[in-house]
Order: sequence, then structure tokens, then C-alpha cells
Amino acid sequence: MIITHPNEQRKVPGKASQFTGLALGDAVMPATDGVIINTVSFAPGSRTHWHEHEAGQLLIILSGYGLICTDGETPQPLRTGSWVWIPPGERHWHGAAPDSFFTHTAISFGATRWSDAVSTDDYERHHHDQ
Repeated sequence: MIITHPNEQRKVPGKASQFTGLALGDAVMPATDGVIINTVSFAPGSRTHWHEHEAGQLLIILSGYGLICTDGETPQPLRTGSWVWIPPGERHWHGAAPDSFFTHTAISFGATRWSDAVSTDDYERHHHDQ
């Protein structure tokens, strides 16, 4: 059993190799039995880099307005109360919309493989397609 109290948690800036813009991560549960749980808060326009999860990822949207995109597709909107299952090996990114803060809890299974930054064109594609 692992118990973590709120005053022991630290919000830390996302790594530049994994995020574009300002994102603060709160490690709810560090890697335990192949599962990592983080609550991440994104400033407007901030987002992850492209990445994929060995055994999948569940996102639970806590607040704000965000976007998620699978490689080769159009970014999709995320709102408070939404949840998303990303299957194993699906290359994707997620983050805040240009004009909103955004917070989600990410439950990641297995290793995460990080890739390149999401281009401005790929990020802004949702403006033209909606």
C-alpha cells in the first residue's frame, strides 16, 4: 500500500524534451507496477510532444478546454468531464487549447516513448478543420 498526502506532492515543470510551453506535473503515483499517474496542468497553447504508450493511457479531463490528436488525424476537443482511452502504441499528443488552461489526470501503462515536438501547423490544424 502507498499513501500520498497532498502536502507531500510537488508540482514540477514538464521537461522541454516532452512538452511545448508551460505544463506543470503533479506526480500522483510515480512508476509503480508499470503504472504512472500524473495530474498535468497546461497553460494556454501548451502541449505534449508526440509520444506513445507501451500498454495504453487513460486521460481524465478535470478542467478547461484541450485538444488531443492521433498522428495523421485532426485534433479533437476535450472538455471537463471527458475521458479518453489511447490504445497501446498509438502515436499522439494532448494539451491546452490556444485560449484556455487545461488540466487532466493521465494514467499511463508501461513505458512511454517520447518523440519530436508537435509543429505549430499540426497544433493549429483544428482551427481550419472545425
